[in-house]
Amino acid sequence: MEPDGQLKPSSLSTTDLPWQILWSKKKCCLCGRCTAVCPVQAIELGVHRKRVLQITLGLAEKPGNVFSVYHGIRQRTDVAHACIGCGMCDMVCPNHAIVPMHNDEPDKLRFHINQGGVPRRRGGRRNARESLLDEIKFVRISMLTDPALDAGRHEFELRTLLGRILPPEEALRVSREGGWMPPVREIYPLILGGMSFGALSPTMWEGLQMGVAYLNEEMNIPIRFCTGEGGCPPRLLRSRFLKYIILQIASGYFGWDEIIHALPEMKEDPCAIEIKYGQGAKPGDGGLLMWYKVNKLIAAIRGVPAGVNLPSPPTHQTKYSIEEAVAKMIQSMSMAWGFRVPVYPKISATSTALAVLNNLTRNPYAAALAMDGEDGGTGAAYNVSMNHMGHPIASIVRDAYLNLVKIGKQNEVPIFAGGGIGKNGNLAANSAALIMLGASGVQVGKYIMQATAGCLGSERDRCNICNIGLCPKGITSQDPRIYRRLDPEKVAERLVEVVVSFDTELKKIMAPLGRSTSLPIGMSDAIGIANKDAAERLGIRHVL
Repeated sequence: MEPDGQLKPSSLSTTDLPWQILWSKKKCCLCGRCTAVCPVQAIELGVHRKRVLQITLGLAEKPGNVFSVYHGIRQRTDVAHACIGCGMCDMVCPNHAIVPMHNDEPDKLRFHINQGGVPRRRGGRRNARESLLDEIKFVRISMLTDPALDAGRHEFELRTLLGRILPPEEALRVSREGGWMPPVREIYPLILGGMSFGALSPTMWEGLQMGVAYLNEEMNIPIRFCTGEGGCPPRLLRSRFLKYIILQIASGYFGWDEIIHALPEMKEDPCAIEIKYGQGAKPGDGGLLMWYKVNKLIAAIRGVPAGVNLPSPPTHQTKYSIEEAVAKMIQSMSMAWGFRVPVYPKISATSTALAVLNNLTRNPYAAALAMDGEDGGTGAAYNVSMNHMGHPIASIVRDAYLNLVKIGKQNEVPIFAGGGIGKNGNLAANSAALIMLGASGVQVGKYIMQATAGCLGSERDRCNICNIGLCPKGITSQDPRIYRRLDPEKVAERLVEVVVSFDTELKKIMAPLGRSTSLPIGMSDAIGIANKDAAERLGIRHVL
């Protein structure tokens, strides 16, 4: 309400907000922890006036206006400070006197989030809860005809190949006559996908790197981590742990000055180079690291001034076609590392993905194709992009694999899938389904943040403020006062636990298939779905 008592068009009550703060005056000790920890300052501690009902005897005296003063919590209703439901107030409250509750009423906030003529940007994924991958079942169980395996006792070869695999006759010719052999990496089928140093806090990024190093060196699980756009700390570029890293270059070229300067001093080659043309959160739109996150450290690594927005163009500005992109970008990146490192593009999963794939099959320097489905990404994206643009990952992976089968190159160009994998917690089952649909591996981002650092974002639009640097857990914040809440060693420990449990569940799925020596890539006869339309679309069994 304005000072003169007039109501603005965007004036809201607490019942109009998606999240309401429930506060108990009896339990509250007025310590102020909840207001200090709230990332969006949705609550305020203050002195408030309250009218007290005064009961008079008889009609001799008129009821009077009696007011009392109390100290307590009040929820703010202006749009800029609307509660995001993260629940940090409840976590720090010593008496559990405060908690956010989701409002079942259709909220009005959605009509007022575009104040100033700017559409709403947010982090997190779209808010749809359903997932086609969760409906896929594994229906081929070996009983008598093929020997089923014991998932607890047999040794499984859970490895996939990242790189161009030449046909046997071509590989034999190259080995006899000499010549260039495409570099190939044997890696784990789970890749930590594109989360940049800048999008993630230093503690979160360090924790994931520590966990990846431990998994590789102590547990012999060759998992890889993709840096996302923005480069990485110089000390990592010059360390032996670089071989566990996939370096990403995107249309903004952020961080590549540091990488180029470090080339002569690199002790190890990176696992691969990923060229990002698109991502699932905002297909057709460029990336954006908002100025809230661009502190001096991030600015120094990316070679830009501090405190400015860092937008990446929707496409690489020097490339105007698929053919030109392959010829220029992939070959130039291959040359930079002496043709020793696999180079592949990452694109948004759209109906044009097959055109990109067909072009890659004709170029020997293209090592793979990564596709990001509509549910992928946690970057700053417009609502309209996140909720109304993109392509489901399952069907596009199937189309791409069948297209490779048609031209006889299904074992030559690996496909890596991302976007919404593990959206409802079923990481191993979703990954196995995509592998049986034709993917050689999966890229996972937000599931890792939720599982290793306790990300509070949800599909019901809870939290989802990854983009503005106020992450209450310190996962995506660049403010030292916030990201120091996160212990990198605990993040590393949780990452190891998540990957080991994923490994166990994937073996549980593979064991009944009688497969122990290789991943069941494209083994679509082992899966089925109750949805008849989906079964026809994916070319798998219809089961009821």
